[in-house]
Amino acid sequence: MLKRVALLSLLFIQSSLLFAQKGSVSVHGSGEDVKYSKDSTASLYKNATPAIIKPSRDFVMIQIGYNNWMNKPDSVKTKTLGYVFNAYLCYDFPIKKSNMSFATGLGINTSVVYLDKQMLVNNDTGALGAAARIINDPTPGKRYKVNTTYLQAPFELRYFSNMQNRNKGFKAALGVTVGAFIGAHTKELTSVGGTNIKYKENTKRYYSPWNFAATARIGWGNLSIFGSYNITNVFKENNGPALTPASVGICITGL
Repeated sequence: MLKRVALLSLLFIQSSLLFAQKGSVSVHGSGEDVKYSKDSTASLYKNATPAIIKPSRDFVMIQIGYNNWMNKPDSVKTKTLGYVFNAYLCYDFPIKKSNMSFATGLGINTSVVYLDKQMLVNNDTGALGAAARIINDPTPGKRYKVNTTYLQAPFELRYFSNMQNRNKGFKAALGVTVGAFIGAHTKELTSVGGTNIKYKENTKRYYSPWNFAATARIGWGNLSIFGSYNITNVFKENNGPALTPASVGICITGL
């Protein structure tokens, strides 16, 4: 009985000594031994590429910025207070395992331009023909704005430097937007006898039914600067002055 107890104790001590040698493991093959210790294994896991933590695809994209008409004739005068608001829901398609992706979606585009002591009139008849015209306002009010709204789809080729977390790191995108005309209106704020009065006119006449624009974004994380330059004019050809919208501002993305 004592011999059996002594033999089991000896086997237990030898096993403990083997596992105490830093957990080394020997792999036999090709005539040589390769040893891995606990320290080296931990180092391998430490240097391995981390998993994607937050695979943000910029599902939501909101843009707010300055807007005005470019290449306008000298007879058209605008103020510098125009603005644009865009809101999109997008879906991102990664291009294999690269830092690039393609995205598209759907959203709304609304832009406002303020005229400087001028007004927009829609002529149906007359010597000048049927067209939208911008003329000097005989009784200029405090403000006169032209507002257009489009249902818009963005198409972007995106680059992101941080593959593990797109909410951080450098980002850039190039693309186009395609918009379908929803509506437009003009609004004048004037004062009569010390009382402010607003005159609003809704119209779809003479406006371009489609809106095509080239776009670009560059930034860091969820914040970037965007720019947009229209390929199409505000009004149909021969139905109004040649006015090309352009905008620049701040873009917030996420989710």
